[in-house]
Amino acid sequence: MGIKVLVVDDSSFFRRRVSEIVTKDPELEVIGTASNGLEAVKMAAELKPQVITMDIEMPVMDGISAVREIMGKTPTPILMFSSLTQDGAKATLDALEAGALDFLPKRFEDIATNKDEAILLLQQRIKALGRRRVYRPVTRSTIPTPAKSTKTPASPQLTRSVTPAPVPVRGTVVKRASGKNYKLLLIGTSTGGPVALQKILTQLPANYPHPILLIQHMPAAFTPAFASRLNGLCKIQVKEAQTGDQLRPGTAYLAPGGMQMMLERGGAHGRIKIVAGSADMNYKPSVDIAFASASKISGRETLAVVLTGMGADGREGARMLKSAGATIWAQDEASCIVYGMPQAVTAAGISSQSIALDDMAEAILRESSHG
Repeated sequence: MGIKVLVVDDSSFFRRRVSEIVTKDPELEVIGTASNGLEAVKMAAELKPQVITMDIEMPVMDGISAVREIMGKTPTPILMFSSLTQDGAKATLDALEAGALDFLPKRFEDIATNKDEAILLLQQRIKALGRRRVYRPVTRSTIPTPAKSTKTPASPQLTRSVTPAPVPVRGTVVKRASGKNYKLLLIGTSTGGPVALQKILTQLPANYPHPILLIQHMPAAFTPAFASRLNGLCKIQVKEAQTGDQLRPGTAYLAPGGMQMMLERGGAHGRIKIVAGSADMNYKPSVDIAFASASKISGRETLAVVLTGMGADGREGARMLKSAGATIWAQDEASCIVYGMPQAVTAAGISSQSIALDDMAEAILRESSHG
């Protein structure tokens, strides 16, 4: 039996198109389609799909409301389709807040350079989500409220996260601080990253002593909205990175979508350079490229963390960092949405620790006290 998929969209053409792509893969099976959010809620309860693809703008009940209803009643991995616009970015972040796990552009030509590649990517995303067990999202009342800030308020908090399995995988223990000094924190992530990053960054104090580089696989239209939302929630400063930015303690720099972020010498802590990625690069931004550039500048004074995500982006960059003396950590399997990127650095023997998402901020702060 294949992974059972429910396709939700108000366009009959798009429902048919997605269904055809899904059924081309022998590991996937479309068990139903819905034309609005209300139908999706009912069919999710009746059919028990393993993955739902969901449009955002629909009549009767919109996709965000449907996600919220489904995650409250019958938690299911949900992949959102969204437009690459400013409004689409905000709506997608709201969908992640409501409980969706991942998103893709609705125009397939925006997903990849050719049709076959786009089809394969969609199939891979659905299969990755279908292998994960999803738990009922936590309520707002159980989540610590970030300290009030004088910064400009942002959109509502991405409070929902996928609760990790109650028993962590073997070996995911937070060890004591290594005692090494470091002056730069790097974090690379993809699928599941927006919620994971928020969980970590909102726990860092305003006087966090180091600059932070964030590399999240995300389209160009999304990164400004995501940086703004994080900035409104965190005690530290968060901004979309720009060429010439001088790294400052207590500030996180988010790599802009569709571009590559690199670190170069300049100022007390280094300077950011943003360049257009070559056409043959799979990821823009790429964790590998950012990590590799940091290995030449900060070397052993770097702590690099690889969080949830598909594929192996970050492995080779982490290898270069480790060769330069840096410390590498990976998120543990149990708390990942997709255990791809962290698994790659762990299986290669590059990471020194596998840490649960709930423990990551504490571990970072413990380590930073030695910096």
